[in-house]
Amino acid sequence: MTATRTRAVRVAATSARVLTGAVVAAACVAGTVVALAAPLPGISHQPAQAVVTPPPGDTVLVCNGDFRALGRDVASPLQMQSAEAPRLTVGQSDGEPETTTLQVPDMPGAGQVRRLTAVTEGRDAPLLAATESLSLGAADLTGFAAAPCREARTESWLVGGSVQTGAEDVIVLSNPGAVPATVTLTVFGATRGASTSIVPAGTQVALPLTSIAAGATAPVIKVSATGAPVRAVLQSSLTRTLDPVGVDLQDAVSGPQQHPVIPGVQVFEEEGDSSTAAIVRLLSPDADTSALITVRAVGQTAAATTFPVDLAAGQPLEVSLADLAPGSYTVYVDADLPVLAGFREEDGAGPGSDFAWALPAPEIADDVLVAVPAGPSAALHLVNDEDDDAVVTVAPADGDGTAQKVTVPAGSSASVVVQPRSVVSVSASGPVHAAVAMTAEGALAVWPVWPAAGAEKSITVYP
Repeated sequence: MTATRTRAVRVAATSARVLTGAVVAAACVAGTVVALAAPLPGISHQPAQAVVTPPPGDTVLVCNGDFRALGRDVASPLQMQSAEAPRLTVGQSDGEPETTTLQVPDMPGAGQVRRLTAVTEGRDAPLLAATESLSLGAADLTGFAAAPCREARTESWLVGGSVQTGAEDVIVLSNPGAVPATVTLTVFGATRGASTSIVPAGTQVALPLTSIAAGATAPVIKVSATGAPVRAVLQSSLTRTLDPVGVDLQDAVSGPQQHPVIPGVQVFEEEGDSSTAAIVRLLSPDADTSALITVRAVGQTAAATTFPVDLAAGQPLEVSLADLAPGSYTVYVDADLPVLAGFREEDGAGPGSDFAWALPAPEIADDVLVAVPAGPSAALHLVNDEDDDAVVTVAPADGDGTAQKVTVPAGSSASVVVQPRSVVSVSASGPVHAAVAMTAEGALAVWPVWPAAGAEKSITVYP
C-alpha cells in the first residue's frame, strides 16, 4: 500500500507540473499575440506653436476718379477726357481718414483720384467705407454709375467687359503704393491675349478694353500685379444707333469661387428684344466643369428658375434669364470647380435707359460700414445662405437715427431701405452676403458689400 500510495502521489505531482506548464505556455502565447497586436512604445512630441493675430495695418482705400470719355477728340480718338467728376460719400468709425491724391498723367485736366487712409492706433483698426457716384447726361454718355473705393490687390478679375459695336469700355488701374507696379492683363474669351503695363507709384492709368480684347465677345480679364498691388476698375458705356444707353463702373472680384452668390439683381419689363435684359456670364478659368444656376426672388426660398450649364476651360459663357418676371432676385451658382460669375441688368434698350453689372458678394461675419453715395433710391440686399436664421442690424454710423433690425431666414433673403448720401453700420448674428442697389428710371447701380479691409486673420507660428 505504501508503494502504491507513493506512486499515486508521484503521478499527481507530475500531472500538476504538466498542467501548470501548459497553463504557463498558453499564457506566454497569449501574451505574445497581445504584444504583437498592441502598438509599440515610441517617443513622440508636438511641435511648439502659437496662434498669433498680427496687429492690423492702416486701411488704404483707392477711389475711382473721373469718368473717362473716349472719342471726343476727332483728331485723337483714343485720347481720354474727363466726362464727369464723382461725388464721394465717406465714413470712418473713429475720426476722419487721411486723404491724398494720385496723379493722372494720361488725362489732362482730370479731377482728384483719392487715396483714403484710416490710421490704426494700437491693435484696433478703424472701420472705413467710401463710395463714389456719377450722373451723366451728355450727348455721348448718359446714365448713373457708382462703385466703392477699395483696397489694391496683387490679383483681381474683371468680369463684365464688352467690345461689341457701340461699347466703350476702359480698364482703369490705380497704384497707391510707393513703388511702380508691373501689371499683366490676361484676356479669357473666344480669342486669348495678354498685355503688360507699368503703373508708376502714386499714379492712375487707363487703356481701352478693345486694345487687348478685340474679337472676344464676352471677355473676362485677369489682372496680375507685381512690385505693388493695384486697384482695377472696369468703366463701361454703351451706344445703340447713335443713342447713349447707359454707363457703369464695375468693381473687380478677388478670384473664382465654387459657390458665388449675387444679391440685389433686378429684372425689368422690356419691350421688344429682351435677350440682353438679364444675362449671367460665367467662366471656369482652369478646367472643364459643370454648374447649376439657381435664381430666387427676394424673400423667397423656392427657386424662380434653375439652369444647368457646362463650362469649357478658359471660355466665358453667357446665359439669358430674360424670361424671369420683373422683380428683385438673388442669383446662386453651384459649380464643381471654382468659377467667376456676373449678372448684367438693364432697364431698357433705347434712349434714357441704363445698365449695370452685379457681382458675387463675399460672406460678412464681422461688423462693416457701408457708404451709400448720392443718387436714386437705395436698398441693402441681404442673403442668408446658412442653415439658421440671421438677425441683421442696420444703423446710422454716426449714431444719429434709428437702427433697423431685420431677420433674414435661412436659405432666403431680405432687403432694407437705406438713404443716399449716408453711411450705415451693418452687423449680423451669422454670416450673410450683402449688396447695395440704387434704382430709378434710367439710373442703375449695384455693388457687393465687402468685409472690413483692416482686420488681420490669426496665423499659427512654429518657432
